[in-house]
Amino acid sequence: MHPTRFRECFRSTRSLVAGLTALAAVPTVSFAPALLAQGVTPPAAVATVPADPRLEKLKAEALQMVESRGKQVQEIVDMLFSFQELGFQEFESQRYITTLLQKEGFAIEKGVAGIPSAWTAKWSYGTGKPEISLGSDVDGIPQASNKPGVGYKDPMVTGGPGHGEGHNAGQAVNIVAAIVVKQLMQRDKINGTLLLWPGIAEEQMAGKAFLVRAGVFKNTDVTLFTHVGNDLGVSWGASGSSALLSAEFRFRGSSAHAAGAPWRGQSALDAVMLMGQGWEFRREHLRLQQRSHYVIKDGGDQPNVVPSTASIWFYFREQDYPRTMALFEIGKKVAEGAAMMTDTKLDTILILGSGWSGHFSKPIAQAMHANVQTVGMPKWDDKDQTLAKGIQKELGSPDFGLSDQVNKELRGAETPQNWMGGGSDDIGDVSWNMPTITLRFPSNIPGLPGHNWANAISMATPIAHKGALAGAKVQALTMLDIMLTPKVVADAWDYFKTVQTKDVKYQPFIRAQDTPPIYLNADIMARFKPQLQKFYYDPSKFKTYLEQLGIEYPTVRAQVAKPKGQ
Repeated sequence: MHPTRFRECFRSTRSLVAGLTALAAVPTVSFAPALLAQGVTPPAAVATVPADPRLEKLKAEALQMVESRGKQVQEIVDMLFSFQELGFQEFESQRYITTLLQKEGFAIEKGVAGIPSAWTAKWSYGTGKPEISLGSDVDGIPQASNKPGVGYKDPMVTGGPGHGEGHNAGQAVNIVAAIVVKQLMQRDKINGTLLLWPGIAEEQMAGKAFLVRAGVFKNTDVTLFTHVGNDLGVSWGASGSSALLSAEFRFRGSSAHAAGAPWRGQSALDAVMLMGQGWEFRREHLRLQQRSHYVIKDGGDQPNVVPSTASIWFYFREQDYPRTMALFEIGKKVAEGAAMMTDTKLDTILILGSGWSGHFSKPIAQAMHANVQTVGMPKWDDKDQTLAKGIQKELGSPDFGLSDQVNKELRGAETPQNWMGGGSDDIGDVSWNMPTITLRFPSNIPGLPGHNWANAISMATPIAHKGALAGAKVQALTMLDIMLTPKVVADAWDYFKTVQTKDVKYQPFIRAQDTPPIYLNADIMARFKPQLQKFYYDPSKFKTYLEQLGIEYPTVRAQVAKPKGQ
């Protein structure tokens, strides 16, 4: 029945019986973004269809099935850790994951959205509805190499990249959950589609907006994203993250002999430095909530040649799209002023990446939160706590170790509360196109600085393995809720349309002419990959990556006892 006709059935008491009769005939369907874009509202009838009576039994079974795949979780986590790839260069990760999923019956597409290291893995049964997309980031951090399980700085490859945020673990959460749910769908004839994908170059904020633009999620009903943390949980509403625009300003001047005839040159490097200095003066007069930072990517070739080209790469972060665009406009004015002062030309402004501040679905978060309570935190042993406390002491943080409790209350708010700025994640672009949540799973250690070698040390240890396994359980249970409880999807789209996007409409930061900067990090990986290859994990020979590396778990510094009274 068409939704408008359905509503007409209830306009008078007289037609109530007819309406109830029609209600019983309404099929269990989900409403994809394409329908909502046409103004179609999911019928209220869907919200009244009860959950499938098989649900609780299937969820109990899924918990056991995920638990039985603990070894697979460990292998995926350790394998991706060993590749230690940076954004846009995640080719070993792509090869390994897509090979695994293809063997499980998923249809693979590589090079998605013009990004060579991107991919999707898709599997459908029956009507194919609802479609659930499962995403997680895969890229590492420059100069974050460190031996896992070692509670002090001890690089595997000096100066090399590493998983200093923990993006090696999230795919294990999604893959194992998807394999388990797929098996149940086949056996019990459950309709639906599973779509797995990676967050490419999240550290450059340069992947997900291009996936959205390419239509990767055009048929998706719900996205379950997952990200490493030090707790097990989910939240709804305004995420508290910053919107971000990543832009490179390229200047062009004229070269000259820097000693013989410097007056004949126009230094592009001077323009870059003046832009940076100009921004520092302007920073005093910007909102306290903004975050902005830059690096000089091209400063010239050698000192005795006046640089004819130079560039500076900025991240502009603010609360939302309008404020971030306003910050970008200020940056352009500062750049133009720097060019005028140096008689150079502001040659090109490239948008390299972007991300909206995320907003997450309350109904999906409520369903997931209940599953978090069911699963609970992993059981940490003395070795896990020793590593955690060892690195906390090493960095001068309070040595409280790992948390063992989940939050009992679901947190969230429709609008930002006391927002003061912070980090970003381009899952925000996905969240403004369909109901989305982010599951945090506990594979990292609290009290660490982030984007740092210290954040890598737990990521191929039992801490990461246990945390990812717990995350996979929550993910699998939530997928079953979505597939077997039509009200969850109907409520999610109602919240998306009537609350989240009622007054705010998505428009991408990226322009039609912007393409993914797939060249980023290519030079770094070319330099380090020959050394990194020596450390790739071989699960056919070693039970764990720690065993392959010969690391005793945990390895921490001996603590000197303080004299009494101090």
